Amino acid sequence: MAFTTVGKRLGASVGAAMLVFAFGGAGCGRAWAQSAAPSASPPSAGTTLQRIQASGVVVIGHRESSMPMSYVANGTPMGYSVDVCQLIAQALGRHLKLRETKVAYRLVTSSSRFDAIEKGEVDLECGSTTNTAARRQRVAFTIAHFIASSRIVVQSDKPYSRIEDLDGKTLASTAGTTNIDSLAREAATKSVRVRIEPAKDHAEGFGWVVSGKVEGFAMDDVLLYGLRASHTKPQDLKVIGKPMTIEPYAVAFERNNAELKAVVDAELRRLIQTRDLHRLYDKWFTQPIPPQGINLGMRMPHLLVDSLKYPSDYVPQ
Repeated sequence: MAFTTVGKRLGASVGAAMLVFAFGGAGCGRAWAQSAAPSASPPSAGTTLQRIQASGVVVIGHRESSMPMSYVANGTPMGYSVDVCQLIAQALGRHLKLRETKVAYRLVTSSSRFDAIEKGEVDLECGSTTNTAARRQRVAFTIAHFIASSRIVVQSDKPYSRIEDLDGKTLASTAGTTNIDSLAREAATKSVRVRIEPAKDHAEGFGWVVSGKVEGFAMDDVLLYGLRASHTKPQDLKVIGKPMTIEPYAVAFERNNAELKAVVDAELRRLIQTRDLHRLYDKWFTQPIPPQGINLGMRMPHLLVDSLKYPSDYVPQ
């Protein structure tokens, strides 16, 4: 596994006003680098911090095809969420007073990501993961750094513009995501009969639409636009329907570790207050990105802009 050295960078954590805001609707093994010099005393709690202090390595769980959040291009993990996690890794190194902090990467999927955290295989899960009440029974989440909504991609030449037009059709969504449940719930609410086929990952579900195996693929809109933009003929596909859910994306990590949570939340607030997060957003959503130099042209949505004014990890569901 390749390691990335994360340089030490000073930056004070900046407190921010907290306001509760509601969201509607909704193969690499672990590798270790040479240990950095330990600090005078061990972390007060939590196996994640103990592992990082002993090894000097922060292990980031990344995705393969969640462009532009977390994906692999030319063999390198990258994306908006990955960049956020690299900065969190720096903050963890400063907190533990490490001489040098390194980053290692481990590929996870929608189905394996939470197991990887619980087993200690990854320290930070940096993908396109929604903070939900059910998931908080297994992992903790940072302040949301992105807000998506669940929609459906279909072939452009098909006469579909809303979920009602897909009555009696077969649709897909990725196994282990919130989108399968939200799709079923939306169909039931609107009395639409659909068969839902679980895909192993986003690329497979999207490919099924391209090949005609299914009529539509339900997923977070930002991922659908990323998949569409990277397709050889993006004009052949369209994203349809009203948002079925609101999906607050956040970094997932070890649960019941107050010291760890305090560090990662303080770093997110610092990124927001300094507008470094806004600059990262522009890098991945309004500028050409690897490997094909596509530009999603997605300005920061108003819901995310408003939520960043009052950063909070509170999500009612």
